[in-house]
Amino acid sequence: MEENQTHYEALKQLAMDYFQKAYEKQTAGKLQEALTLYTRSIEFFPTAEAYTFRGWTYSFLGKYEEAIAECHKAIATDPDFGNPYNDIGAYLIELGKYHEAIPWLEKAIHAKRYESYCFPHLNLGRIWEKKGDYFKALACYENALKANPDYTLARMNIRKLQAMMN
Repeated sequence: MEENQTHYEALKQLAMDYFQKAYEKQTAGKLQEALTLYTRSIEFFPTAEAYTFRGWTYSFLGKYEEAIAECHKAIATDPDFGNPYNDIGAYLIELGKYHEAIPWLEKAIHAKRYESYCFPHLNLGRIWEKKGDYFKALACYENALKANPDYTLARMNIRKLQAMMN
């Protein structure tokens, strides 16, 4: 039993090391290298984070369908992790599928494990703004700011909408 636990921990650590290297490559703009390293991380120990970040890398390449598929894998791995729900919503917005994005963003808002609840609120605001429902958009931007009082983009969008509505 102890030997299995040691092996499990070693695989998990290898996966974390590959994930960190992948993230460094991604932030440096070396996207193909990042994809390879995220894949290695997943091979050693699949996590919702690795699938989500691999999807995020695909999105940087404009491959939104692949990005969405990675998010579905992340959700299957850990349905409580909020990031992939928001990311699916964001990718659907990029594809112009606003109506389809809404339930994903709402799931992100209600996810048990998520550090950035401001993002799905902001993304919902973007949808309502595009649809011309400025009151709903404003409420979403205000919720984004409540979730993160330092979120400059939410504050800017609130000011822009308030100026348009006056």
